[in-house]
Amino acid sequence: MMDHFGVQVISAARPEWIFPFTGLQPVQFRRLVRLVAERGGDAIADGRPGRQWSLDLADRVLLVAAYWRTNLTMRQIGPLFGVSHSAAHRVIDTLGPLLALAPVRR
Repeated sequence: MMDHFGVQVISAARPEWIFPFTGLQPVQFRRLVRLVAERGGDAIADGRPGRQWSLDLADRVLLVAAYWRTNLTMRQIGPLFGVSHSAAHRVIDTLGPLLALAPVRR
Protein backbone atom coordinates (compact mmCIF):
# COMPACT_ATOMS: atom_id res chain seq x y z
CA MET A 1 0.00 0.00 0.00
CA MET A 2 1.21 3.53 -0.71
CA ASP A 3 0.61 6.65 1.34
CA HIS A 4 -0.32 9.99 -0.23
CA PHE A 5 3.37 10.71 -0.98
CA GLY A 6 3.78 7.46 -2.93
CA VAL A 7 5.82 5.80 -0.19
CA GLN A 8 5.28 2.12 0.67
CA VAL A 9 3.62 1.70 4.08
CA ILE A 10 2.67 -1.32 6.19
CA SER A 11 -0.93 -2.44 5.74
CA ALA A 12 -3.08 -5.37 6.83
CA ALA A 13 -4.28 -5.51 3.21
CA ARG A 14 -1.03 -7.37 2.48
CA PRO A 15 -1.20 -10.67 4.43
CA GLU A 16 2.57 -11.18 4.29
CA TRP A 17 3.00 -8.24 6.70
CA ILE A 18 0.70 -9.65 9.37
CA PHE A 19 2.78 -12.51 10.82
CA PRO A 20 6.10 -10.63 11.22
CA PHE A 21 4.42 -7.77 13.08
CA THR A 22 1.83 -9.71 15.11
CA GLY A 23 2.95 -13.32 15.38
CA LEU A 24 -0.56 -14.26 14.22
CA GLN A 25 -1.66 -16.08 11.10
CA PRO A 26 -3.92 -13.94 8.85
CA VAL A 27 -7.02 -15.94 9.90
CA GLN A 28 -6.25 -15.34 13.58
CA PHE A 29 -5.59 -11.66 12.87
CA ARG A 30 -8.96 -11.24 11.13
CA ARG A 31 -10.63 -12.85 14.14
CA LEU A 32 -8.84 -10.36 16.40
CA VAL A 33 -9.98 -7.43 14.24
CA ARG A 34 -13.59 -8.68 14.48
CA LEU A 35 -13.26 -8.90 18.27
CA VAL A 36 -11.94 -5.33 18.46
CA ALA A 37 -14.80 -4.14 16.23
CA GLU A 38 -17.30 -5.84 18.56
CA ARG A 39 -15.68 -4.07 21.51
CA GLY A 40 -16.21 -0.69 19.84
CA GLY A 41 -12.92 -0.24 18.00
CA ASP A 42 -14.59 1.38 14.98
CA ALA A 43 -15.83 4.36 17.03
CA ILE A 44 -14.08 7.71 17.01
CA ALA A 45 -11.69 8.02 19.95
CA ASP A 46 -13.84 10.09 22.29
CA GLY A 47 -17.26 9.39 20.76
CA ARG A 48 -17.77 13.03 19.77
CA PRO A 49 -18.19 14.21 16.19
CA GLY A 50 -14.89 14.77 14.50
CA ARG A 51 -12.43 13.62 11.93
CA GLN A 52 -12.48 9.93 11.09
CA TRP A 53 -9.41 7.73 11.45
CA SER A 54 -7.07 7.83 8.46
CA LEU A 55 -6.32 4.10 8.91
CA ASP A 56 -8.98 1.43 8.72
CA LEU A 57 -9.56 -0.79 11.76
CA ALA A 58 -7.36 -3.67 10.56
CA ASP A 59 -4.43 -1.30 10.00
CA ARG A 60 -4.96 0.29 13.42
CA VAL A 61 -4.94 -3.14 15.09
CA LEU A 62 -1.78 -4.00 13.13
CA LEU A 63 -0.17 -0.73 14.25
CA VAL A 64 -0.86 -1.51 17.93
CA ALA A 65 0.38 -5.09 17.58
CA ALA A 66 3.53 -3.93 15.78
CA TYR A 67 4.15 -1.30 18.46
CA TRP A 68 3.89 -3.86 21.26
CA ARG A 69 5.86 -6.53 19.42
CA THR A 70 8.73 -4.42 18.07
CA ASN A 71 9.20 -1.87 20.86
CA LEU A 72 9.58 0.92 18.28
CA THR A 73 8.90 4.48 19.38
CA MET A 74 5.85 6.44 18.23
CA ARG A 75 8.11 8.52 15.98
CA GLN A 76 9.40 5.34 14.33
CA ILE A 77 6.13 3.43 13.96
CA GLY A 78 3.94 6.30 12.71
CA PRO A 79 5.75 6.74 9.37
CA LEU A 80 5.78 2.96 8.80
CA PHE A 81 1.98 3.17 8.65
CA GLY A 82 1.85 6.52 6.87
CA VAL A 83 0.62 8.53 9.88
CA SER A 84 2.19 11.06 12.24
CA HIS A 85 3.64 10.02 15.58
CA SER A 86 0.75 11.78 17.34
CA ALA A 87 -1.81 9.85 15.27
CA ALA A 88 0.05 6.61 16.09
CA HIS A 89 -0.14 7.54 19.78
CA ARG A 90 -3.90 8.16 19.57
CA VAL A 91 -4.41 4.78 17.87
CA ILE A 92 -2.35 2.94 20.50
CA ASP A 93 -3.99 4.84 23.35
CA THR A 94 -7.50 4.10 22.01
CA LEU A 95 -7.19 0.51 20.80
CA GLY A 96 -4.66 -0.76 23.33
CA PRO A 97 -7.26 -1.34 26.07
CA LEU A 98 -9.54 -3.15 23.58
CA LEU A 99 -6.74 -5.59 22.77
CA ALA A 100 -5.92 -6.31 26.43
CA LEU A 101 -6.84 -9.71 27.77
CA ALA A 102 -9.85 -9.90 30.03
CA PRO A 103 -9.22 -11.48 33.45
CA VAL A 104 -10.18 -15.14 33.69
CA ARG A 105 -13.19 -15.82 35.88
CA ARG A 106 -12.77 -18.70 38.33
